[in-house]
Amino acid sequence: MRDQLYINGEWVSPDLGGYMDVIDPATEQSLQRVAAGTEEDVDHAVRAARRAFTSGWSQTTGAERGQWLDALAAELEHGQEALAELEVRDNGKPLPEAQWDIGDAVACFRYYAGLARELDERQDQPLALPDERFRCHTRLEPIGVAGQIIPWNYPLLMAAWKVAPALAAGATLVLKPSELTPLTALELAGAADRVGLPAGVLNVITGRGGEAGAPLAEHPGVDKLAFTGSVPTGSKIMSAAAADIKNISLELGGKSAFIVFDDADVEAAVEWILFGIFWNQGQVCSATSRLLVQEGIAPRLMERLVQATRAITIGPGLEPGVLLGPLVSAGQLAKVLDFVAQGKASGARLLTGGQRPAHLDRGFFIEPTIFDEPDADSTIWREEVFGPFLCVKRFKTEAQAVQMANASRFGLAAAVMSQDPQRATRVSNELRAGIVWVNCSQPTFVEAPWGGMKQSGIGRELGRWGLDNYLEVKQVTEYVGEGAWGWYLK
Repeated sequence: MRDQLYINGEWVSPDLGGYMDVIDPATEQSLQRVAAGTEEDVDHAVRAARRAFTSGWSQTTGAERGQWLDALAAELEHGQEALAELEVRDNGKPLPEAQWDIGDAVACFRYYAGLARELDERQDQPLALPDERFRCHTRLEPIGVAGQIIPWNYPLLMAAWKVAPALAAGATLVLKPSELTPLTALELAGAADRVGLPAGVLNVITGRGGEAGAPLAEHPGVDKLAFTGSVPTGSKIMSAAAADIKNISLELGGKSAFIVFDDADVEAAVEWILFGIFWNQGQVCSATSRLLVQEGIAPRLMERLVQATRAITIGPGLEPGVLLGPLVSAGQLAKVLDFVAQGKASGARLLTGGQRPAHLDRGFFIEPTIFDEPDADSTIWREEVFGPFLCVKRFKTEAQAVQMANASRFGLAAAVMSQDPQRATRVSNELRAGIVWVNCSQPTFVEAPWGGMKQSGIGRELGRWGLDNYLEVKQVTEYVGEGAWGWYLK
């Protein structure tokens, strides 16, 4: 069990000696205590990252960095089962989901190991110029020191999404995990230590947002800020970045629509609807939490959806057969229950859920919840709940469905279900979202770009786009003509 910060390749106690408890959301009991880093610790970590960047890491080849990334992947894979169990105790999600997440994190490090090697081949690319007296090429250089702040819903996987491309690019970094779920980020630091990653390249600061996250965002020694989390916090991060004109990427909230047309297969639709909103207890930024159902299929679909929702097994994530674990914290449970109260008060019809399961007297559990026909201006239809909370409305025409789906300040993801390929293509092209799924919801691949439009964020993660977040493009132009340029000296 780790209760220290990882700075400059060493495990160190926090400067001010503060600690905080990490709570198991299934039992409400303390799992362990971890260091509560502060501004002083952040400063040490940023300075260590800067030294590592300037003293050699930025000059390594992509092939060399690829070896480090492969070593990290192998180390995480070796401890995969223990990491998955730790993720369950820390976050609450069912064990099969945690196993999937850890496997994806391993794959993410391996993928960026490959892209790191390809960087060597992408260097010094010549550009065709209209003036043969000049020769030009481009270089891809690491951005410098990255400050990375990650959320609690996919603790190790979100760390991998940011750490792997940063290391592949040749950047150094300070990672600040959520105060609610810091344990697997500390294990990632342990893996880096065991494989001998050079000191200062990866630093991990645990702590609260105001005491550690804000100082990281505001630190003048940070060149790049990468944040995944809520819109209000993202706005603060963006303001902090503006002071020093820092490079920034934000992956924020969502209120994603799932459009089901009359010609959809009911069983397939219900399966993907359930996956889209109840996976990870609905604590997913891209969760398809607004269901739009065409009138013709609505009676059959809704009957089957409510039936299937009530059959979902709820319990601690380590119990076999559990499909819905607890929410991550008491605060998150209170927030979701407040949305339930607002839904009832607004006049929307509660079809199922909305309360603690009768068989569970402890833990941050809530039944999967479905509200029918909320008002389009209601809070439960407009705002991100981040829980197992689905709202349903009906539509008549394709145009109406697209208009309803796009009528949101968010634009992270959307889904459309239809057996008509032309209609599916038409609708997917019209949806104002960074990610669109056709006849499915939530599949995510490290090779494909991830990010949203509107208030859902800035930039893209994953794929080559994730690597580009941590690269600067340099133009080098050489005069190869004979003699002087001849503008002033005729």
